[in-house]
Amino acid sequence: MDGIGAARLAELCGDVRDGRGPAYRTLTDAIRVLVGDGRLPAGTRLPAERALAEELQVSRVTVTRAYRDLREGGWAGARHGAGTWALLPDSHGRVDGVWAPGPVRGGTIDLAHAAPAAPDVMSRLVRRATDRLDAELAGHGYGPDGLPALRERIAARFTARGAPTGADQIVVTGGALHAIHLVVGELAGAGDRVLVEHPTYPSALDLLADAGARPVPVAVEHDPAETALPRAARQTAARAAYLMADFQNPTGRHLDDDARARLLHRLARHATVAVVDETFAELDLSRSGRAALPCAAHALREDDVVTVGGASKIAWGGLRLGWIRAGRERAARLRRRLARSQIAPPVLEQLIAVEVLDAVEEIRAERIGRLRARRDHLVAELTAVLPQWRYRVPDGGLALWCDMGAPLSTALAAVGPRHGLGLAPGPRFGAGHAFDDRLRIPFIHPEPVLTEAVRRLRRAVDDVAGCAPPADPARADLVV
Repeated sequence: MDGIGAARLAELCGDVRDGRGPAYRTLTDAIRVLVGDGRLPAGTRLPAERALAEELQVSRVTVTRAYRDLREGGWAGARHGAGTWALLPDSHGRVDGVWAPGPVRGGTIDLAHAAPAAPDVMSRLVRRATDRLDAELAGHGYGPDGLPALRERIAARFTARGAPTGADQIVVTGGALHAIHLVVGELAGAGDRVLVEHPTYPSALDLLADAGARPVPVAVEHDPAETALPRAARQTAARAAYLMADFQNPTGRHLDDDARARLLHRLARHATVAVVDETFAELDLSRSGRAALPCAAHALREDDVVTVGGASKIAWGGLRLGWIRAGRERAARLRRRLARSQIAPPVLEQLIAVEVLDAVEEIRAERIGRLRARRDHLVAELTAVLPQWRYRVPDGGLALWCDMGAPLSTALAAVGPRHGLGLAPGPRFGAGHAFDDRLRIPFIHPEPVLTEAVRRLRRAVDDVAGCAPPADPARADLVV
């Protein structure tokens, strides 16, 4: 059983003497949130009470009480001589340590994950793909390179967006995260430094940790990415930089063409390959009518940029299809790497993806219209109910990145379930205990659900402040 050191756990928990309640309760909630969102995997041995108390600068009685409450709530186990370890109670199908939506209890509104439902057209596209399956069933079904029709359409989409691309530059994967996994394995070995924007996509941090790479967080909220990332590349000799130029997750920041060109040229000067995640690239909610060129269009050399993307945000999370765009030689190496682990992507999903790309403008029109209306509705609700919160309204993507003005995020995530909310604490998007004053709120739900979510969020904020009325059980099942 692996353990976590007292210093590291104290860093993740933050200041438990912040005055929002008894220190033991704050510590209990912090550890529960860490276990729940995967930063502290189930089975991890917790530090000795005395050592953790010293790091947190609290009494040992505080830690003893917190560990006891964790055990009584099913969040920890203990055995004489073996210490105390973290548990994930009543997971109901969740996989410990994975940043992905699990089954949601009836009545709970999931604000932790930005995973929209499928557009209306998806069922028709699936039926079309099924009709085309007969032609594939006559063969063996194996194709490590992916279906030629799908690779051609992905390449054509890049070309239409301004980055001329051939089908031999495309690798078909089992989703965008799978694509990132393959690219990291190709570019970085154990101990190699990889730059990541700070904050960033939580699963990217998990993946780098699993690969043994050394993520180097680079703050980009107040320092332009085209300056901060190249500076870090020069200082660290990083092999790669994982970044999102289109409506960055979670901040929503978008880089224009000039910024993209400067960023990529400066990274290339330091031999740092840009791994560009385009998962949100099709979710442009602005009315400008002119999208920025893909980062690949600004590269001076083919191998300066590797682009990853997928169908989960524009189409549906259940369609586990992604892709990589790279130089021809690197793409061939990535296909060989993929074939050793997967042999071939699933045929039916690829056929569905073909239909999605053929109908992508119809899908975008539906998706963007709904997201724009929901974003504006969420902004109006937050303005009315939580006017002290600050955020920049993004021109695309799926969420607001809210500055609450106080380190409430972990505490809100802890009390959220009793108000019918699933919340992602801000630190899940960064390293250490950063961003506990931030909360990402997706605008993927219909307007009535967002209205109710903000009301529940207000009650959760009051609960943390110690002035909340009891939750109304009659309203707990309003939203499924």
